[in-house]
Amino acid sequence: MQIQVKCSCGEGNCPEWAIIELQGVIEPQPAFQERLQNLEIGQLCRPSSQESYTFTVGYHELTGSKVPLKKPLLVLKKTRSSALDQGGDLSLSTVELQVIGIIRQRILFKTRPRALISRPEPAVKERISASGSLLKN
Repeated sequence: MQIQVKCSCGEGNCPEWAIIELQGVIEPQPAFQERLQNLEIGQLCRPSSQESYTFTVGYHELTGSKVPLKKPLLVLKKTRSSALDQGGDLSLSTVELQVIGIIRQRILFKTRPRALISRPEPAVKERISASGSLLKN
């Protein structure tokens, strides 16, 4: 079986993708087990002045850096087409792979996550009731 690879984006114009590499396992909560596609697990940020990245997942923050891959990888989309003969039967099925991106970099997070601890709420010394009078704690 021959598989054709097509690139419709032109030479040098393919969208750049990156791989995010984590050390360990990300386990989704049981409520999200059935809906993993398009599940947002965190926020990836890169300060404009640095080459380091931060990835925040819940109350944990990971710090990583961009590392070039030894060999680039292609992101492919598989399309299958079939042709009908005169009798209406399937006679020929062809598979094409379309290039939708290229991966030249990976963002490597190899350190342990840092716990993000928020500041405690300030203690309220006085409260105002709905009628406008002052209440003491």
